[in-house]
Amino acid sequence: MNIGDGPPSEAEQSFYDAIGGHDTFVRIVDTFYAGVAEDTLLRPMYPEQDLTGARHRLVMFLEQFWGGPTTYSDERGHPRLRMRHQPFHINPEARDHWIRHMRDAVAAVNLAPIHAVTLMDYLERSAHSLVNTFEETPLPEGH
Repeated sequence: MNIGDGPPSEAEQSFYDAIGGHDTFVRIVDTFYAGVAEDTLLRPMYPEQDLTGARHRLVMFLEQFWGGPTTYSDERGHPRLRMRHQPFHINPEARDHWIRHMRDAVAAVNLAPIHAVTLMDYLERSAHSLVNTFEETPLPEGH
């Protein structure tokens, strides 16, 4: 592209830029983790007192995956999603809770329908791939 040609066309634009870049991903992730914070099944999977670290990592991952900055790889190396999630009890019920919160978060930012469908397709496929057990969720201590 030459200077003066104007902004890139949608075909040349990354998904990251097309949906609004960093601010949009932050809004999605913040809304998602607001749901997780209240979810008795998912919240125990996040050992941190607050969810700041988890928020930061997810924003970086999504931005990089969708054509934004490579901060995730710069800070953490290869994503290795299955390996990083292996220690957690991710059964179909946990996956479904995760998808529900993510679907609500994506809906909250009012993306163009094609962008919302594209993003959710990826997120749902990823969530399905991270299921690592079909055992029911263990009861909390003392139950």
